[in-house]
Amino acid sequence: MAAQCTHLDHVHVTELPEGVDGCVDCLAGGTQWVHLRICLECGRVGCCDSSPMRHASAHARSSGHPVIRSIEPGEDWAWCFADELAMRIPEVHGSPRIPPSPLGG
Repeated sequence: MAAQCTHLDHVHVTELPEGVDGCVDCLAGGTQWVHLRICLECGRVGCCDSSPMRHASAHARSSGHPVIRSIEPGEDWAWCFADELAMRIPEVHGSPRIPPSPLGG
């Protein structure tokens, strides 16, 4: 039997924004990102763990919001930090416009 995420009750964002400006914390701090992720509990956009500052996972740890989704073009996977599980959540819709990675990722 395949493992299942036990934190789907934290998914409150089911319609992704039309567009984002980038990682909220990187923009505020003048740092750069590789790929963008969105918190499915509150909608905060952070950078991936390949980015220097790893803001998406830092947000998950500090907020207790366990589930993120990639908002990179062509990607529709989600990740639960608490269960360490990748998945697709069909109830989440949208493909936000995102700026190119400043690091060329």
